[in-house]
Amino acid sequence: MLTNASDPTKPSVVFNEIFSLLVVFLVTKRYFLTQINLHQTMALFAAILRSHRSPALLRNPIVGIMKFHSTVTKLTGHSSVFEFDEYKAAKRKMVDEALNAAVPVQHPDIIHKAMRYSLLGGGKRVLPVLCIASCELVGGDESLALPTACAFEMIHACSLIQDDLPCMDNADLRRGRPTNHKVFGEDAAVLAGDALLALAFEHIAAKTTKAVSPERVVRAIAEIGSAVGSLGVVAGQMVDIQSEGKEVTLRELEYIHAHKTAKLFEATAVCGALMGGGNDIEVERLRKYAGSIGLLYQVVDDILDVTKSSAELGKTAGKDLASDKATYPKLMGIEGAKDFAAKLETQALEELAHFDAARAAPLYCFANFVAKRQR
Repeated sequence: MLTNASDPTKPSVVFNEIFSLLVVFLVTKRYFLTQINLHQTMALFAAILRSHRSPALLRNPIVGIMKFHSTVTKLTGHSSVFEFDEYKAAKRKMVDEALNAAVPVQHPDIIHKAMRYSLLGGGKRVLPVLCIASCELVGGDESLALPTACAFEMIHACSLIQDDLPCMDNADLRRGRPTNHKVFGEDAAVLAGDALLALAFEHIAAKTTKAVSPERVVRAIAEIGSAVGSLGVVAGQMVDIQSEGKEVTLRELEYIHAHKTAKLFEATAVCGALMGGGNDIEVERLRKYAGSIGLLYQVVDDILDVTKSSAELGKTAGKDLASDKATYPKLMGIEGAKDFAAKLETQALEELAHFDAARAAPLYCFANFVAKRQR
């Protein structure tokens, strides 16, 4: 029997609790489940009864659904009606084709080959998917955000080239292949990274459709410049380097990754929303969502670095430990880092509760993808 601490015998209280749970269950089935049979349905509802008894869920059922999504998946064998793998594959194909066209091999060959090597050599296309999904969330078409999505992948490729350099992480392996400087030399790698960063801004300015106002394009370019500059990614990277071999507090570690990783995620979602016509409130909610996702990405990355092999990751494993860098597992322990990751995912998902559920599905699944990735 469901009860309420204030008045466990009051029929209206019991009715409200049961009704709120029923609403949550029906909305869950509508938005997130596929092909569930009667046994699975009853098991799911029993699980909900055991763990979610508050009428507050009736006021915000989407947040409630998100909190027990892992239970849903275990019981049904399905993650959602929305096929995120298909969505991600379609966006990746579109982005890859645009990137291939954006960087043809031309004189001087070595620079463009080095650019293409890191830009087109695999990768999850995390930032482009985030950019396009953010655009679509606010009602924009994917074509509006495609040039910006490509620009973020160019910036990401630049950052990977630079991260791997001997003067930075001195990595030998990236995406299962030798790092850029191992193939083309350190001089060509540095220049290829510089060229990719410059091309990112050029690509947005030259390729964004006229359906996006010049004011929004300029705002997006300013957003990116701020995110990757001396108050963004560069700041995080510099403090990270200076912290090697030193005692670092959790607050200092969060500063590093809030700037080195989360700032770029924030800019990606913000620019996607700008291209899609999002208003200021929508833009800032997406900024908060992406900020949490960016930190989540880094926490998971830190965990994988100490729990997976180089072969499993497709890049050099254990390099943070070898460099005596501060990481979340080092400061919090692996279980503490996992708990922090779960908290960040919840924070991100709460921002999506303000948007249309169907449009938010890709970003909901995106958060789950980042949290559960294995490489």
